[in-house]
Amino acid sequence: MAGQIVLAMVIAYLLGSIPFAYLIGRLVKGVDIRKVGGGNVGTVNTMREIGTLPGLGVFFADMAKGALAVLIAQWLGLHLYWAFAVGLVAVAGHNWPVWLKFRGGQGLATTMGVLAVFSPIPFAICFGVMLVAVIFTSNIRLGAIFGFIFLPPLIWAFGGELSVILYSIALPVFCLLKTIPMFRSDVAKAEEEKKSLVFDREYTPWQTKRKKD
Repeated sequence: MAGQIVLAMVIAYLLGSIPFAYLIGRLVKGVDIRKVGGGNVGTVNTMREIGTLPGLGVFFADMAKGALAVLIAQWLGLHLYWAFAVGLVAVAGHNWPVWLKFRGGQGLATTMGVLAVFSPIPFAICFGVMLVAVIFTSNIRLGAIFGFIFLPPLIWAFGGELSVILYSIALPVFCLLKTIPMFRSDVAKAEEEKKSLVFDREYTPWQTKRKKD
């Protein structure tokens, strides 16, 4: 079992560390996603700097690598708690990928992929909540936070295990810690430009930059 645990952890990290945003940026526009926009290697920066469809591709690819890591752990017969650890390692791989000198994204999509495997129906409902929030606020990060907030009570309502409920809180918190520096930057920018942190006036819900009058 020890060998299976190590194998699952290594696979999870390598899957999580695949930098889809970087690869798509290179393939579609020949740019280094780390050097444009906010510099984040993730969905939002890809949508803003590369395009909506490439950004959606990054989002679902990043979700898939988190989900696949957990599914492999389950296929190997690992205990639920080890599967939790594998999901965490996949998110860590995304955030600190060896291929990009440990400079990755924020792990929101990968976290969603992990949680979708452990609680598919509650997650699907929360994903709908996230989409509604994004449409009304044009703020993807805020939408993800709304989804994460609603997930634990929904898992409980659907009879989920306490360990899964606690994990659905702990993993997003781990993920959101990576966003603190960027949030501070957004706060400073908002103060300078008098721009709301809730309703993003610079981008549409699909993160296309608005035209200035």
